[in-house]
Amino acid sequence: MSLFFLQVIIDSTKIKDSLARAGQIVGQQKESLWDILQRGGPLMIPLAVLLLIAIFFFIERVIAINKAAKMDENFMNIIRDHIVSGNVTAARSLAKNTNNAVARIIDKGIQRIGKPIDAIERSMENVGKLELYKMEKNVSILSVIGYIAPLFGFLGTIIGMFQLFYSIASTGEYSISNIAGGIYVKMISSASGLIIGIIAYVGYRYLNSQIDKTTNKMEAASAEFIDVLQEPTR
Repeated sequence: MSLFFLQVIIDSTKIKDSLARAGQIVGQQKESLWDILQRGGPLMIPLAVLLLIAIFFFIERVIAINKAAKMDENFMNIIRDHIVSGNVTAARSLAKNTNNAVARIIDKGIQRIGKPIDAIERSMENVGKLELYKMEKNVSILSVIGYIAPLFGFLGTIIGMFQLFYSIASTGEYSISNIAGGIYVKMISSASGLIIGIIAYVGYRYLNSQIDKTTNKMEAASAEFIDVLQEPTR
């Protein structure tokens, strides 16, 4: 009979241990993303700052580039009609009152009407370079963030691993679960840095593609305007 009660006590202890481990697992599963990120160490703060900077400049550049690229499909047709009919004043007024990169380039070309074609092309090219510079402004910041964010994350992991093994060496107390748990926590900064770097790089490539599209529009409009000027002499 005593053996039976002893077995019951042992079994009940095992059940309690199992329930305790299950409770711990459930507690870990309920852990929020914010709680996990907080374990990444102090270098999570600069990583968060880098993420906010990347988001801010991405949104700011998207708005600026879209504003520069926005153009009425009939804009060049109207300019052509005004130039061919000799109504340069109306063409200039339309270009001056249209707020986009193509209109500013065409406006410069209209101002130079009467001068040699080469001079007109150079003036429009200079304005095009200025518009391109305006669109590319601050885009390189995303490229820099895409490069340094993973480095910050890796540095955070190195510092965390150093602290973990220094603690083990100092106390002499270690176990597989403790080491695994410590490594898991220290890898959070590396994962965060990589994710932020990927986000920044994708944003950088997207902005560059939008700038290339707008540049093609500017070049096409400039070539069309020069053709319009040369039409009467053909």
